[in-house]
Amino acid sequence: MADELVHDEVHRGVATITLDSPHNRNALSAQLRRELTERLDAAIADSAVRVVVLTHTGPVFCSGMDLKEASGAGAERQGVNEFPAILQRIWTSPKPVVARLAGPARAGGVGLVAACDIAVAAHSATFAFSEVRIGVVPAVISVTVLPRLLPRAAHELFLTGETFDAERAAAIGLVNSAVPAEDLDAEVRRYTDMLVLGAPNALAATKEMLRRTRADSLAADFAAMLEFSAKHFAGAEGQEGIAAFREKRKPSWVPAD
Repeated sequence: MADELVHDEVHRGVATITLDSPHNRNALSAQLRRELTERLDAAIADSAVRVVVLTHTGPVFCSGMDLKEASGAGAERQGVNEFPAILQRIWTSPKPVVARLAGPARAGGVGLVAACDIAVAAHSATFAFSEVRIGVVPAVISVTVLPRLLPRAAHELFLTGETFDAERAAAIGLVNSAVPAEDLDAEVRRYTDMLVLGAPNALAATKEMLRRTRADSLAADFAAMLEFSAKHFAGAEGQEGIAAFREKRKPSWVPAD
């Protein structure tokens, strides 16, 4: 539809979700939030989808909350109230989510990047936690951002609102890779080509493992992880992967060329 702000397409197991609201720098308007949620839900529910790529049209990845909609609204009517559900949907997605940034991310846009499992940015992309400079707090996005950032960098950048480039974003853990603009798509494809080789349930379980709270003791932690591991070794995917390795063939879950 011509008036939709978020598009999606699926190719060889990769669902590409595109923010397409360049007139307001892909701000998180009510319509964009609604459509992004719908596209994420559709990709996660689609058995043909193995990996999700979140990208954008226009020069800006995402400028954060739509400040025009936020102006004059009471606390209970602020669009930010809907944002945690979107970040949580990405963070807990059983399918890996890759952010592709050809341009800047600000505030809530940085929260989206941090929620993704992997993020690739062009050298021309910049980032800023600009909230304090307009009198608000980067509270919601802190839930996804703080686990990614080095603590010293988090204090500095949250408090100053300073703009930083993609290379520093990689150095502090916000993105995985910063590349020249002409190499952006190839770098994203390098990651998605690797991710589709993983078994769907194993990928989901590995994400679950990465999010888990560690047990109080080393012995309890090993016991929990041993049970978790043995279940997957004995499971259908584990047995298929072992058989494929022994038979020198691709496992059944690898998409056809």
